[in-house]
Amino acid sequence: MIVVCPKCSSQIPVSGAGSERPSSIRCPKCNITLKPATDSPASEKSALTVGQSPSTDQHRFKARVPAPLFELEKTGGNEARSPALPVEDMSQLLVNLLSQHGSNNPAAPTLRPAWDPRKALVCTAEKHREAIARQLAKNGYQVFVAQDTGQAVDRMRENQLEVVLLDPEFDSAEQGAAFVIREVNVLRPAQRRRLFFVLLSPLQRTMDAHAAFLHNVNAIVNFKEVDDLFGILEHALREYNELYKEFNLALNAGAL
Repeated sequence: MIVVCPKCSSQIPVSGAGSERPSSIRCPKCNITLKPATDSPASEKSALTVGQSPSTDQHRFKARVPAPLFELEKTGGNEARSPALPVEDMSQLLVNLLSQHGSNNPAAPTLRPAWDPRKALVCTAEKHREAIARQLAKNGYQVFVAQDTGQAVDRMRENQLEVVLLDPEFDSAEQGAAFVIREVNVLRPAQRRRLFFVLLSPLQRTMDAHAAFLHNVNAIVNFKEVDDLFGILEHALREYNELYKEFNLALNAGAL
């Protein structure tokens, strides 16, 4: 410890710490008596002293936990399978594939091939979560179910999702719906066109185009009709793909 004499500015080394420090010392130059000052209470209780300084504290790395993949339970040793593709849909798919062969600018196919399932993120309150995920998974979707806001946002940033379903009451304690909407709104136009955003609502009418426009979503499904969600979603996606058919044709992009 160094004590500075207030009269002659001499620097006087003082040995000892705590109770071993001398109660007074004498300046060898001007011969005045000095009392070494104790440590400042502020320094004793500072964040640096107790090891909580932002610059010295070692923050633990928090691993991202995106929304997990929803898997159907196994029954009789075999996992439940999605229903077979109707014959008319298979025929239409075959026609689309044949029409692409040898074409420089192939049209985007209307139907989604079974080997390339749509990726959907379900962001709903717990009440409807499993029923919606199960309905989509049984019909060939690859479904991710978000339990909270963090899982939803991490999955949206990690995967190229094609369908996002949002309940306004999703993780209401953390304003989950607002964060999901923000993630959608910050997408570039090219990315936004490749995402079908669905609002699940207890108030709005299903497939109300005006309400969907006002809420900046692609489609609205009322909770009263959630049991028919797959059929409603397929109809809405078919119209959406038809709307962007020529645009996708110019970009040589597939349908959603």
